[in-house]
Amino acid sequence: MKTSKMNRRDAVKKVAMGASATMVLPLNVTQKTSSNKSNNPLKGNINHSVCQWCYPDLSLEELCILANEIGLVGIDLIGPEGWPTLKKHNLISTMCNGAEISLTEGFNHKEYHDTLVENYLKHIDLVADAGYQNLICFSGNRNGMDNETGLQNAVEGLQKILPLAEKRGVVIQMELFNSKVDHPDYMCDNSAWGIELCKRLDSPNFKLLYDIYHMQISEGDIIRTIRENHQYFGHYHTAGVPGRHEINETQELFYPAIMKAIVETGYKGFVAQEFIPTNNEPIAALKKAISICDI
Repeated sequence: MKTSKMNRRDAVKKVAMGASATMVLPLNVTQKTSSNKSNNPLKGNINHSVCQWCYPDLSLEELCILANEIGLVGIDLIGPEGWPTLKKHNLISTMCNGAEISLTEGFNHKEYHDTLVENYLKHIDLVADAGYQNLICFSGNRNGMDNETGLQNAVEGLQKILPLAEKRGVVIQMELFNSKVDHPDYMCDNSAWGIELCKRLDSPNFKLLYDIYHMQISEGDIIRTIRENHQYFGHYHTAGVPGRHEINETQELFYPAIMKAIVETGYKGFVAQEFIPTNNEPIAALKKAISICDI
């Protein structure tokens, strides 16, 4: 999935369940952003975040300091064990994790439902008590399963956790991956399958994490897809294509236009950088990426 030693799959496996964080009032993103002492004032149209796993050489503490310097509102893919550090730096977990089994063992297979339901019911309460909102989930791999069976199974499993999610104000977000390059056999590898799942669940507390990198590889047509289906997308990830590297002029996507399309939909959620820096200046690369996306 990437050229460095750590990858997203390995990072997810290392997530600890953690203990419950102290209850706090839900954070107001606008107030939180203005209270951070950023050396890089941003325009305020995009709530910027970054994925921790892309910076294995930085501790969470160091990444929090950098996030405040750049003007980010939080960090993606942080579970309960990391929340005290985020709170210390007045940042939020913009996409919580820790309830999943793995990227390949998800809601499309019934044999995982008991474990997943138990994990997610626990984590929904943890997320809500911490004052956060988003909790990631995965479809899992096909393993020979057809699309319709996968949809039916996913609906059955997710319906067991959505009542609590709705009660606690937590949004369960299934990530879209490409199965062509990075995640062979992953079922939720196209927006149509994910959108159909959203329609069948018919809950404001279930959305798709629209990963722009993955969907460019799987199907392209990024801006039109966002404009026509934005109501189903609750979170966005970025990276350059090909290679999942910097989102600068070395790759094929034009992120200013994509960000403009996102803003025009009225989106108020988070956009998290999830590219893997290729040079010896990863911090400079992240700062440039935020600048590119801050339309």
